[in-house]
Parts: sequence; C-alpha cells; structure tokens
Amino acid sequence: MSAKVTTGLDKQTLLELFRTMHVIRQCEEQLAKVHQRGLVHGACHTYVGEEAIATAVCAHLGQRDVVFSTHRGHGHALAKGVTPRQLIAELLGRSTGCSQGRGGSMHLFSPEVGMMGTSGIVGPCILQAAGAGYTFKLLQSDQVAVAFFGDGAVNNGAFHEGLNLASIWKLPVLFICENNQFATEVPFAYAAGNPRVGNRAEVYGMPGFELDGNDVLSIYETASDAVRRARSGQGPTLIECRTYRTRAHAEGMGDFTYRTREDVEKWKEKCPIARLKSRLLAEGRVSARELDAIVDEVSQQIAEAQQFAEASPWPDPATATRHIYASPQVPQRVVVKSAPAPAGTREITYMKATHEALAEEMAVNPRIFVMGEGIGKRGGNFNTTAGLYDLYGPVRLCDTPIAERGFVGMSCGAAMTGSRPVIDFMFADFVLDSVGEIVNQISKMQYMSSGRLTMPVLLRGCIGIGHSAATHHSGNYYPMYAHFPGLRVVVPSSPYDAKGLLKHALRSNDPVLFLEPRELLGTKGPVPAEDYEIPFGQAAVVREGTDATVVAVGRMVPVVVEAAQKLSAEGAAIEVIDPRTVAPLDIDTILASVSKTGRLLIVDECFAPFGLGAEISAQVADRGFDDLDAPIRRVNGLHTPTPYSPTLEAAVVPNLDDVLRGIRELLAE
Repeated sequence: MSAKVTTGLDKQTLLELFRTMHVIRQCEEQLAKVHQRGLVHGACHTYVGEEAIATAVCAHLGQRDVVFSTHRGHGHALAKGVTPRQLIAELLGRSTGCSQGRGGSMHLFSPEVGMMGTSGIVGPCILQAAGAGYTFKLLQSDQVAVAFFGDGAVNNGAFHEGLNLASIWKLPVLFICENNQFATEVPFAYAAGNPRVGNRAEVYGMPGFELDGNDVLSIYETASDAVRRARSGQGPTLIECRTYRTRAHAEGMGDFTYRTREDVEKWKEKCPIARLKSRLLAEGRVSARELDAIVDEVSQQIAEAQQFAEASPWPDPATATRHIYASPQVPQRVVVKSAPAPAGTREITYMKATHEALAEEMAVNPRIFVMGEGIGKRGGNFNTTAGLYDLYGPVRLCDTPIAERGFVGMSCGAAMTGSRPVIDFMFADFVLDSVGEIVNQISKMQYMSSGRLTMPVLLRGCIGIGHSAATHHSGNYYPMYAHFPGLRVVVPSSPYDAKGLLKHALRSNDPVLFLEPRELLGTKGPVPAEDYEIPFGQAAVVREGTDATVVAVGRMVPVVVEAAQKLSAEGAAIEVIDPRTVAPLDIDTILASVSKTGRLLIVDECFAPFGLGAEISAQVADRGFDDLDAPIRRVNGLHTPTPYSPTLEAAVVPNLDDVLRGIRELLAE
C-alpha cells in the first residue's frame, strides 16, 4: 500500500519531530568526530540520513512500549528516550553509558525507557519484538512492540519466522524495515529475489506499506495507524522505509568500493531534516527563527553530553563478571529439599513428576505459558502438557509451527517483558536450529543489560540414545550448553529430582536447559505429594561407598547404581554421585567423595572429547590431586553420530558391562 500524507499535525508535534531528528543527526556527527579522535574503542555505526524513521515511529510510543533494534540503533535509542549523555558515554566505554560500558555501539540497553536492546546479530530483534507482543497478549496489555531492522534482515530466516508467528497470533508488533539499499556492502537489489519488502506483508496476512523513508510525515501517519491497530488487537504491520545511510557502514570503513560518491551526494540532497524544514517554512507553519533556536539548543545539549561522557569514570574492573546470572533469585515459597524422598512415599513416573511440577506452577503463576509443537490439545509428544490446554486455553498452551528458531527467539523477548515462557522443543536435536538465539541472545541478556533484565526462560526436551531414533533424535548436547556463561543446564535422573528441579527452574530468573533422558521417562520412583524444590548446583549422593567414586549423569545413573549393587556382592563399596545439574556443577560434593575413596570414574553417555568428564577430571586433578590413589578414568559413548540399527545403537552407548569393567579396572589400579 501507499500512504496518504497530510500536514494537519499541530505545531508542537512538528517541532518535536524536527528536534528529535536534529538530536539524532548532531549526536551522530559528534560520535563520528570522537571516533576519529580514537575515543570510540570499537565499531561505530551511525544513523545519518535515516533519522526520519526512528523519529516518526517512536513519536507514537509511550514509555511502556518497547523497541528492539539492530546494530545501527543509535537513532532508535535516542528517539525512544535514551539521552545523548548516555549514548555517547556508552560508545566511550564509560560506566555512565546506557549499557554501563558493556555494549558499545551495537548493544544499547535502557529498559527503563523501553529500549530493550540492540543486537550485533542480524534478525533476533524481529523475534524478540514478537515475543514481547506475546507477553502483551498474555497479560492483556495495550502495549506495543517495535522491531527496527535493515534490508539485510529480510533475507534471514528470523524475518519469515517472526512475521509468520506474529501474524497467526495477531501480536501487537510493528516491523519497521529501514531499507538503506545495502546490507553492509551487498546491494539489496542483488541479495533479494524480490527487491521489495513492504509487499511481502501480503503473504503473511498483514498490512504492508512501502514508504519514502526520508519523509517523516508520511512515516508518522502510517505508524500512527499501525500502532492504533496493534493496541486494538488487530495484529502486526510491516512498514518498509526506503532510505539511505550517507556515511560508511561503520566509521573508518572504506565506502566507495561498492557505491559511488555521486550516489551518496545525490542521497544527501534528499536529507530528511532539510526536507521537513523546507516544507514547514514553505507552508508557513513555523518560522526560521524557531527552527534555528532548536538547532542551537540541540547543539549545546550535544556539546554538554560530550563533555559529560569524557569526564565520566571507567567501569570498575571488579564488576566485569557481575550479572551473568540473576540475583536475587525468585523468593522460594517452600522449604527446599535435596535429600531423597522418605520410605513409603508414593511412586510415580518421571513423566508424571514433571507434569505435576508444571501444572502446579501454572496454577499459581499466570505469567507462565508453554510453546511447542503439539503441546496444546494433543498434550505433547511425551504427555508433558496433557490436560493443561483444557484448563488454560491456547494462549498459555500455544501450539507452534515447526519454527524452532522463531519461538525460541520469541521466548527471549517474552521473558524480557515480564512473562515466563516454557519452550517444549521435544528433542534436543531440534532446538539446535535456534542455538544462536540461545547462546547469543538468551544467555547474554542479563549480563548485557547489567542485570536490569531477567531471563526466566525454560527450554525443555528429551535427550539420549534409545528406541532406534537414529542421529537426529538421540543427541545430548549438555556439555555444549554448559560451556556458555548465563545458562543453567539440568539433567535429572529420577522422578524425585525431575519434579524438584523443574519446580526450581520454573521459579528461577535464569535461562534453564532442562534435558530429560528419554529412556527414563517411564521409570517410577518416590515423589512427595507436598510442594518442594531442589536448588541447582547440589549433587546427590545416590549410593554411599568407600572404595571408589563413580560420577554418572542422566540415563547412566541407574546403570551405575545397578553396577554398584552387583559389585557389592564382590565386597566393593562404590559411592555413586549424580551432579543433577551440569551447570552449575557441584564439584565440592565430588571432591568430598574422592577424598574418602581415593578413586574416581566418570560415566557419561556423551562423547568423551571436550566433555563433562574432562571438566570434572580437570577440576579434581587441580583441587583433589593429593587424594587420588589412581588415575581418573572415564566411560563414555563412542565419538560417532548415533546409528539406527539396534545392534549398532547398542555398540555406541555405554552399558552395564562397560561400567562394571571400568570400575573393576579402576579398583585394580
């Protein structure tokens, strides 16, 4: 669609549009100068030439509305309420910056004014805005989320998944494409089979507009209608604003290998600020004196902001590792338990235990919702949500398309805006499509926002070899996720642990990978009926012994317990330790056991190279070497993809005989 343009705006609004564009322009020009002086220590992506877009869109947003942006986000931040002081100080790496020196040009956070962050990765902002829209739908709020992104993002999978999900759920989101003709140095005309963006909205069932991105009044009117539609529950809008950045992709980069000076000069003549000024003066809406006064006032503000930034202190190096995890934790409603259930406790399956935990928490916390394929009426591939749809309906039990990157990315934006998403990804292999969202966004969000945002995302699904599921339904992957700061990685081995740990995860403000060994889902064990939770980082001494310590994870725990029982008949007392959480890892309990037994074996279904066993071995060797009476040993699955045939499958995963042999060899050392 094209947009009808009027100039029927009141004088104050017109002056505010002019002023905001000047704040952006003059701030960016100042940043370019300080970059040349070497005061900007990393990249500096300016917004010069595109000021009309952020100005016009953000003029319709209140403080409770939220913006998610990309690497060229200075203009969005300023238009949303970040001050020039905070922006310049951030690029100078000072503690007074909007991200307290943690972000620089590409990572701008100010949730206090609804600026929810900019990303150096193209595309996630689209999904995060959709996730925020889902929170607003869940909470029945009239808030609106906006995603600003460049033309390069529309060729990314996040664009398709984000727009499709926002459309089918009618989420209150504006998708604003700033088509500045180039993705870094690649022309959009070359990179896109369809060189138009706005007309793509039709295939997603939403309104779409193709606008002159240098016409602030046209964008203002179109954005006004889009925000009104979003607030009234009519769903998302895609707006393409065709514009041009008149400075290099980033300050200091070469600019004329992929475009010409003539093209840049031609676009400078279309300057959105000069265009508005000319129109206002021609129509007699304002005087030149009034506009000049605004320019002078902004110039003074920017000069003062520069002085403030240069005088601001550097961040304290002691703070470099703060806010990786949430603190304080959500207040616990019950006494925490970590000891085994007492004798005579009722016995239920692992699957039933996790279902109880989820059902009980959903009953008391309306901010919890579940997303996944088939988790609605069907109740989940493993009955993880059976019956809950009838209680809570399609918003809290939301069936999704096959779009793991999409709904995992959405969970990030949802958590940032106050809800508690549970992502049921069925098999751990499937969620690998979204690993960038987990590692680059979800795990880092608390840190990059200096603790001003929390990330209560629970990602759950099955792991492990069995049922001839072959290579795309048998992965474990917990060593990989445990490597990254910011993530909690949980691998319960019993119904008791599964319920207590899931309860804790559903009350935590940290992102949690809750990985459930498929072969254990049907196993039964004692689980108290009363409410309880198990904190992360507390290993369980599953069986006490004095001759050797065996650490086992997930499915291997019952195998090791069986081996220990067999060896007890031979006079060997084996102590079995289950870490329960891979991150955080309770190394102290393992060390205490090794100091008693003098021997350590680690049994893990995962591959040995770069795995959990290597980490435990290194820490024990470092802190408990003098307690060891024999070399540390490991029993692992073979370093191979998982095959299909039962005989091949059995050959690549540790079994009881492998564990018995490993323990006997350790005892013989």
